[in-house]
Order: sequence, then structure tokens, then C-alpha cells
Amino acid sequence: MKVMPTTLAGVLTVEPRVHVDGRGFFLETWHAARYRDAGIPAEFVQDNHSRSVRGTLRGLHYQIEHPQGKLVQVVSGEIFDVAVDLRRPSPDFGRWVGARLSAENHHQLWIPPGFAHGFLVTSESADVLYKCTSPYTPADERVLRWDDPSVGVEWPLANGTTPLLSAKDAAGALLRDASVYS
Repeated sequence: MKVMPTTLAGVLTVEPRVHVDGRGFFLETWHAARYRDAGIPAEFVQDNHSRSVRGTLRGLHYQIEHPQGKLVQVVSGEIFDVAVDLRRPSPDFGRWVGARLSAENHHQLWIPPGFAHGFLVTSESADVLYKCTSPYTPADERVLRWDDPSVGVEWPLANGTTPLLSAKDAAGALLRDASVYS
């Protein structure tokens, strides 16, 4: 596999080695020792699967007391996946990085604890799988506003298009008012 840094310290793009033949393909989506040696020393405790339709934006989510590292991949469709650095001492605080993840490219994004995470579905629908380093704790979840101008995520939305949002995501906090990691 090939692991590449992104513009945010700690966030990594993973390109698994895909074995293709006349029957289809095979790839390893997680191998603790190999990923640890590549800079992802995670111990996962929960796997999640979401299916969403085109234009759905989920996020930007994070847990303040029980931060989650996430290894994100797409098994059907395509998404624009985003991480926002919420570690106040970080030189990247408030900056974001995005990556296109799809069933075709098999790429993964490693988002360590301390980041908000979200994605926009850019295909007809998408099935997203992600491994988490801490269990989901509803009372601990926070939402950073998806369109906060101080963060400036450049979502690939058609001009004037508003994404499909949950009520919780539509009511996310602006960075200036958000709980962040110290």
C-alpha cells in the first residue's frame, strides 16, 4: 500500500494495493501491523456503515471528550471527504483538507483524533465504511457548521445548490463558538 501525507499534519491518504484479475479484485482494507508501520497506529473499537443519496452532506462531526480517529473508505459510489483540524495548539488549527474517495479508486483517508469529519455524496448514492478508535457517544458529539466562512471548505456543490442536511448538521456551531481540543 501507499500512504501519503496531506496538507494537514496527521491526516493521511492510503492507497491500498488492489489485485485485479478476470474475476474482479481483492484488497486488504486493514492490517494492524502494516498500517502501524505506515504511520497509522490505531486500535479500532467500532465500525460504521452509512448509505446516502447524492447531495447529502454529513458532518462536520467530532467528539470532544472521547475523540475518534477514523479510517474512511467508500465501497459504493463516491464522496468528497473532509477533515478540519480542531487542535488549538496545532499550526493547522481551523484548516481543512478534502479527498475524493470512491469505490473505483479504493482510497482511504485516515483522520486522527482531534479533527472534525464530514463528507458530501457526489455520486447517485454512496456506501461509506469507517473504522473508529472510540465508540460513538451521543452526548459527547459536536458539530462544526459545514459552511463556516472562517474554515472555508470548498464543497463540490453545483452553483446555488444546498446540500441535504440533518437538523443537527444544519445547526452546527461556527468555529469561533465551537468546543475544540486544547
